This record gives sequence, structure tokens and C-alpha cells, in this order.
Amino acid sequence: MTLGDKISKLRKGNNYTQEQLASILGVSRQAISKWESNVTYPETDKLIRMSELFDCSLDYLLKDEMETDHKFGNENIIILPFRKMFRERKSEKTVWGMPLWHIGKKAKGVVAVGVNASGIIAVGLKAQGILSIGALSIGILSFGMLPIGLLAVGLLAFGVFSAGCFSVGIFAAGAISFGILSFGAIAIGDFSAGALAIGKYAAIGDYARAMIALGDTQAAGSVYQKLGELNAQEIADVSGLLDAIVPSYFSWAAKIIKLLL
Repeated sequence: MTLGDKISKLRKGNNYTQEQLASILGVSRQAISKWESNVTYPETDKLIRMSELFDCSLDYLLKDEMETDHKFGNENIIILPFRKMFRERKSEKTVWGMPLWHIGKKAKGVVAVGVNASGIIAVGLKAQGILSIGALSIGILSFGMLPIGLLAVGLLAFGVFSAGCFSVGIFAAGAISFGILSFGAIAIGDFSAGALAIGKYAAIGDYARAMIALGDTQAAGSVYQKLGELNAQEIADVSGLLDAIVPSYFSWAAKIIKLLL
């Protein structure tokens, strides 16, 4: 099999037209046609780019006697669908100098999907965007295994507003949460509510520990503690204590805690 035959086979196997491959490589469609007809041969940098694009070795492209690419061996059977999923494709229409959509290993566009994706909306193993979804995602709205953002939701979440199995943020909610205002099975923060609630100023839960501790089973408070429900007078007393001990910059959090009383 000649070099031209292999380029044609790889192009068709990845569902590229000659025009699309030419656009990716920065050459004319006629150049692709000549390569595939063995009239001319690609330059070294184009061969390297095609080996990356098609996930094949340079040996496979250049040696006529090699009919299969042994770079990955039998693993090709497993990973080929993922290669095709992220084959290089993007729209010709652009917005703010970026493609309207881009799919590829390193995708960048208004909507980007890839292994490494960045854009207004980004989806990938590593995603960066206003709205990002991925194993590692960074954005204003971020979702994934490890999201970081203004609003982060995922397995391990870090954000101003965070929710996850393990969450850290100003407002944090999750199985284990750390935040100024924290909610969870295990909640730790300045103000916390949960099965096990540990707070600096106030804690509400089954087991509560804070300056003001309100618990169902156990309560340990250095300023005030109470087991069970509060009556009207006790609610008024706790509200007054919150006003007295909580710094003014945390008054917004104290107001939220008052709603839980």
C-alpha cells in the first residue's frame, strides 16, 4: 500500500472530505488529491500533522510494506471509537474570531468538545468555559468530577456556590462540605447545618458544635446550646445572640441561619 493509498484510506475512515482535510492541514484540495494519487508527496510537517490527526505512526505512513499501524497494537480495537469521537471538525462560521463549534482533541470555539476544550460552552476531559462540563472543569457554571467555578457541581466541587460529594465554597452543600455557610451530612464552616454540624458561630444538626449549638442528639455550645426544638422565646433569644456575636460582614449568613430556627 502506497503513501497515497494510506492517506486516502485514513481520510475516508475518519469521514473527512478532501476539502476538510485540506483545511485542517492548511493546503489546497488539489494538494490532497495529488498526494492520494502519488503524483506529489506531503512535506515533513504535514506528515507529522497527519500522524497526530489519524493517531498513526510515521513508519506506517512512509513504509509501503506496512499494511497496519502497530503503534497501539490490539488496543486499536478499544480506543478507535474514541479517536473517531474527537476527530478534528469545526464550523466555517466564526463568532468573535472563534469557530461556532469545534470538535477535536484540542478544541476551541464558541461550543467546544474535545479532550481539552475551551470556549463559551466547553465539554471535555478538561474543560474551560463560561459553561464547562468535564472531568476537570473550570468556568462560571462548572459541572464534573472536579469542577471549579462560580457555581460548581460535581464529585469534588470548589466554587463560590458548590455542591458535591465533597464541596468547598462560600456556600457549600454535599456529603462533606466546607464553607462559610455549609450544609451536608458532615458540615464544617462558620455556619453549618447537617447530621454532624461543626461551626464557628452557629451549628444546627443531629450533633452540633459551635458558639451557638442546636442539636437533636447532642449539642455543645460555648455561648448557647439546646437539644430539641426551640420555642418562640428561645428563637428570639438565639436571634439576639446571633446579632451580638456575628461580625457585620457575616450578617447575611446569620439571617439565613435565623430562617432555619
